[in-house]
Amino acid sequence: MTAITIAGALKRFGSGVAVDDVSLDIAEGEFVALLGPSGCGKTTLLRLIAGFETLSAGSICFGDRLVAGEGAHVPPEKRKVAIVFQSYALWPHMTVAENVGYALRVRGLGKAERRIKIGEALSAVELSGFEARRPADLSGGQRQRVALARCLAMDPAVILLDEPLANLDVHLRASMEETFRAFHERTGATMVYVTHDQAEAMAMADRIAVMEKGRILQVADPATLYDRPTSEGVARFVGNGRVVDCVILGPAGGDQSRVQLFGAESLVRASIGAQASGSGRLALKPERLAIGESGFAARVRKAVFKGSHTLYEIEPEAAPGLLLPLPSNERLAIGEVVRVSVRGGWLLPAGAGAAPLAEAA
Repeated sequence: MTAITIAGALKRFGSGVAVDDVSLDIAEGEFVALLGPSGCGKTTLLRLIAGFETLSAGSICFGDRLVAGEGAHVPPEKRKVAIVFQSYALWPHMTVAENVGYALRVRGLGKAERRIKIGEALSAVELSGFEARRPADLSGGQRQRVALARCLAMDPAVILLDEPLANLDVHLRASMEETFRAFHERTGATMVYVTHDQAEAMAMADRIAVMEKGRILQVADPATLYDRPTSEGVARFVGNGRVVDCVILGPAGGDQSRVQLFGAESLVRASIGAQASGSGRLALKPERLAIGESGFAARVRKAVFKGSHTLYEIEPEAAPGLLLPLPSNERLAIGEVVRVSVRGGWLLPAGAGAAPLAEAA
């Protein structure tokens, strides 16, 4: 296990900045996800950690060892890093055992020692007995497990994963999420996982770093990130949230504040020391809205059946043109006017920023 310390990392490609003054501390054995839309810089940051890209400024340390920084660049093969790619990167002409043991053979390990390590690695990903098969004989999930076993056999200090589930179907992805969790628990390795899929990040990571335009907006555990975003970018990107204007009427005790939203008064959550009055910005998750007898008036504009519920889009009568998602088991007609109550919105800290997540160069 190895801790990773990234300090002021900057990466330029020509006149464009892909990673912009990023600092991040990853503890030994921690599973951290880099989350954001395409082009936000997350894969470039991963490649900087791996050593595939050189820093334009800043530094990266593995424990007390400087691997990238002013006057230093340790090549990937000397960083003791293993990488799992989206494309599996398996040799098609090699058997499973040969793929898993290839790096060990290159290192010069003897046949007997290689056999032991290959067997242990395949057992860890539940592929014992698959040694003689070739990648073409495996499912997508099995191929990804072979890639994991190859990492494990190398006994790496750090494991980097670049959108490894992107090519799998939805059912297989759910199964592989459990495989990754079990893999992390079994090995205790330090893992950095790149994804644009927030459900993946929430399901597996100890902490998530949300990125936008080459910068990290917030780093937190999944529950905190979902319930208490510190910026509008995070509030919008995580959990299909919406950010709306409100009027802060005053504190209501504990972590609650009274606000006026679309002409109706609501109780919402707020951080300690939050703004006491005046105009504010409120983060709303779909499940925080509910049809009721009280609340603001809204008109149903769209309905999509989701099986366990129907996802409606509602338009507050006090805010024409604004559409909010609202899941419900009730049957509502398009054009129907309903009352909507707010159950636990999050009042964003003052100065949280208004720019939504967008792609970076």
